[in-house]
Amino acid sequence: MEPAPRQSIRFCRSADGVQIAYAVSGSGPVLVRPAHWMSHLQHDWESPVWHDFLAELSRHFTLLRYDPRGCGLSDRDVEHYSIEAWVRDLEAVVDSAGIDRFSILGVSQGGPIGIAYAVAHPGRVARMAIYGAYARGRRHRHGTREAEEVDALIQLIRVGWGRDTPVYRQLFAMLFMPSATPERLREFAELQRLSTSGENAARIVEALATIDVQPLCPRVRCPTLVMHSRGDTNVAFEEGRRLAALIPGARLLPLETDNHILVSGEPAWVQFMDALREFAGAADALPPPGGSAADALRELSEREREVLGLVAQGLANAEIAQRLSRSEKTIRNHVTNIFDKLGVSSRPQAIVLAREAGLGRRAPDGR
Repeated sequence: MEPAPRQSIRFCRSADGVQIAYAVSGSGPVLVRPAHWMSHLQHDWESPVWHDFLAELSRHFTLLRYDPRGCGLSDRDVEHYSIEAWVRDLEAVVDSAGIDRFSILGVSQGGPIGIAYAVAHPGRVARMAIYGAYARGRRHRHGTREAEEVDALIQLIRVGWGRDTPVYRQLFAMLFMPSATPERLREFAELQRLSTSGENAARIVEALATIDVQPLCPRVRCPTLVMHSRGDTNVAFEEGRRLAALIPGARLLPLETDNHILVSGEPAWVQFMDALREFAGAADALPPPGGSAADALRELSEREREVLGLVAQGLANAEIAQRLSRSEKTIRNHVTNIFDKLGVSSRPQAIVLAREAGLGRRAPDGR
């Protein structure tokens, strides 16, 4: 495996007090990956299952990801699992990280979480890429077969998840990566064991089955790319097609593979990475070629220029709010408007433009 950029692991608390672990790695446009299925920030970073995926994203983006409640380095003893709780966790993570505007990469259950967040916070999501996701959980799909499968999976998890034999966990691995080698399947089965307990896994599966963001999809306003594997055995291609049809202007990109988790090196993996870089890459987040920093700043109001100057000094939103005697929400709205007018997606990009235009210099008294 090629060495990946370093990751920095931090912690924050969600609205109900659950501690959420998140990690930042790489550089470039900010890409936030909402939590999916189950993960472990440290073990995923070192595992052959996820290493190449995370390393490639970190080479092109500032990648922000986190362990879902009940999993990995986040709190394991959790009372609530629901789409509402997962969205609150995402809100807490991006606020803690100090990111004002970003693109979303919604993988599997991260898709509906990203959709719900984008509808609730339209000014903060620049673009949204969705892979292997769905708008409706299995209990909202037609017929009894899907509901019966959920019941069977939950029973299997409760019976066999924590056993020494990996047979039960390998069943889930086969659903996620049917074309993977036996060794890769064993590695993924072990990752699942390390990520959470059987009881948590069962409760997560039940909560996933009840997701329904279909009413929210028509309210998505950001450019959206939906990618889905044609032969996905975990989330059927029809669910991806349905999702793309519900979101205004969304583009559907079918990938020729059976895997729900893409395997590095397969053609679909390369196609996915190329499409993501083109859709959410750096060229889309910078001012138009030939435009100077001064040109980009002309659209800002006096107050916005003042706020940008303080951003360029390295102050966080809370510090700017205190300095200007305004609420933190007001400052966040100013920052969002500034990003929109400058055509940037992250604080570092805004700071570069501000300093090129002479903003952000401290007065002699240090203020």
